[in-house]
Amino acid sequence: MRRFGLGAVLALALAVFGLTPTASAADPAPAELTFATDSATVTPGGTVNLSMTLTNHKTYDVWFVYQTIEPTWLTTQRPDLKYSFTGCSLATANGSTPCSGIGPADLGTDYGATIPPGQSRTVTLTLRVAPDSGCNGNIGFYSYYYAEFSDTTNISGGPVYTPETRVLCA
Repeated sequence: MRRFGLGAVLALALAVFGLTPTASAADPAPAELTFATDSATVTPGGTVNLSMTLTNHKTYDVWFVYQTIEPTWLTTQRPDLKYSFTGCSLATANGSTPCSGIGPADLGTDYGATIPPGQSRTVTLTLRVAPDSGCNGNIGFYSYYYAEFSDTTNISGGPVYTPETRVLCA
């Protein structure tokens, strides 16, 4: 009983003097990469648009972005799935503009100049499935990214996974 009383007195003292742990909201990630597709399925010879949105949650500009995109392990295990990236565009206030490059290399330059605090940039890759591609397989990708901010801090993120697209045959 003595131990219980001593523990209660100690807990009360900590609570009175504000030394108890408090719940705090977690800070959002400084930058966040999300993916979306315009279709969950595609047939051989068809295309799917894969949109990547980078959002700046920090109070400083994003100055630099480096991003890669690679097929998932399960996608690489299906040699009958044939696909390629055939287009890339950056959504701007004045409409879409072509990207500087596409594919699994550096996608970061495609997000345009700086990304101001609280804003996002969306890059859309066009994924074309070959007419002679195999069927009943999923095509999916993962991505790593690195972003530098104008306050000289940086963030690395990933892997971030895309929604999978199912290749169906008619």
